[in-house]
Amino acid sequence: MINFSKQRVLVTGGAGFIGSHLVDRLALEKPVAIHVVDNLFLGRKENLTEAQRVYPKLKFHKMDATRGGMLRNLIRRERIEVVFNLATKALGYSFDDPLDAFHVNVQITGHLLESLRLGEVKYLIHFSSSETYGNAQKVPMGEDHPLLPHTPYAAGKAAADLLIRSYQETFGVSVLIIRPFNNYGPRQNDGLYAGVIPITIRKLLKGRAPIIQGDGTQTRDFMFVLDTAKIAVILAQREELAGKVINLGTGQETSINQIIKSLCRIAGYKGRIEKAPPRPGDVRRHCADTNLLKSLVEDLYLTPLHKGLAETWNWYLKDE
Repeated sequence: MINFSKQRVLVTGGAGFIGSHLVDRLALEKPVAIHVVDNLFLGRKENLTEAQRVYPKLKFHKMDATRGGMLRNLIRRERIEVVFNLATKALGYSFDDPLDAFHVNVQITGHLLESLRLGEVKYLIHFSSSETYGNAQKVPMGEDHPLLPHTPYAAGKAAADLLIRSYQETFGVSVLIIRPFNNYGPRQNDGLYAGVIPITIRKLLKGRAPIIQGDGTQTRDFMFVLDTAKIAVILAQREELAGKVINLGTGQETSINQIIKSLCRIAGYKGRIEKAPPRPGDVRRHCADTNLLKSLVEDLYLTPLHKGLAETWNWYLKDE
């Protein structure tokens, strides 16, 4: 069992959406040190305000984690023991610069695996993505679902997972792979490369018509980001889970049409809904098999979608 109060922790991508909520949760554990690395491509330093209030010793490093020499120097200098790797570039970015979107995921993971192999760090909790699965071959999608990525972003995530597997088999490094399904909630990027929920909320707040790309029957497994952060820390404390891949989802399949209607209902919007062409590489169905997660986390509570959407709406309303 890892006691975070005795650990020096690094979070790459820690000023981003999921990363900052994870840092909030880690701050409650009062580690010896928390270091956050982020190049602020989409992350924001303001996302760390709450964590710094709870844990004033938190140290932020504006750094491109693909710069392996700088990243590993930081790990050695600060005697980092546990790393949470969330550094990536958004799925939408892979339509503009597909090769960079692919390489970012592989390069950062490779640098951290080398730190593990050489004994510079003890344990890596790597955040993969449900996008590695591609379109569901079966529903729900278990951890043994084949990796059939549809986008360069997803291909980079899948390649990073395979690279981890190779280091585990060859060098015996300690890595836990977490595969989050579609996270939503406060702080989610609502600008460039934003997802459907923040885009729709911003439109509704401005009284504009929401847009559905494609026919809207495509499904996702939407998980509230605070649940992801809490569960990730619980799982990370269990060293015996090294070597495993664990889905983080709700097991509930929700269509984009349902999401848009729910947000319209919260906003009191009764106007038209616009249609747009499907997004390139979009998958039709995603829904997590959560049996492994439920077997590992007792009394697992996941925020109901209607409650999470309401909390998310209220956060953007205050931020407006």
